[in-house]
Amino acid sequence: MGSHERLDVLVNNAGIGTTAPGDGRRIESADGYELRFAVNYLAGYLLTRLLLSLLERSAPARVVNVSSAGQAPIDFDDVMLERRYDGVQAYCQSKLAQIMFTFDLAGEREGSIVSATCLHPGTYMPTKMVRAAGIDPVTPLQRGVEATRRLVADPELAGTSGVYFNGLRRAAPHPQAEDRHARRRLRELSDGLCGLSA
Repeated sequence: MGSHERLDVLVNNAGIGTTAPGDGRRIESADGYELRFAVNYLAGYLLTRLLLSLLERSAPARVVNVSSAGQAPIDFDDVMLERRYDGVQAYCQSKLAQIMFTFDLAGEREGSIVSATCLHPGTYMPTKMVRAAGIDPVTPLQRGVEATRRLVADPELAGTSGVYFNGLRRAAPHPQAEDRHARRRLRELSDGLCGLSA
């Protein structure tokens, strides 16, 4: 993964919204996966897994996943939404998957000095995805940036791990995030889709 000797923080914030691209139609990644699941969740999952050893060598280090308050449970019988597609469902399940991964990673690294947190940075910030959906922004962009930066650099949060934040406050995500069986199923699925299975 390159020639860098250390990595102090990894922020996974790549994302696409509910409508564009695809104008509300189901589209797939080059790998054949539902695009929102692939971009919003699997890309960060794989990148984090590939960089974990570097993060551990650089410890103390932090992983921050930028998620959303928009969360929907994962239907493991139709994760790629092939039977019935809805852009909002696709987006919201990809965001819950990020939170589930954060909790899983924190559990794996318990006692380690690589922490994992996630957050909803703000409601309908003035981003390209919000504008593409035709939604009027609510939260100023700077507020979302500050909430994210806090998880990246605030010394008071050193060692904080396995926590979901709504802006600056700790919050409770969708209950599926706390379901260890669901998290294990997601981890096994993700490893398989990313070619990480033994």
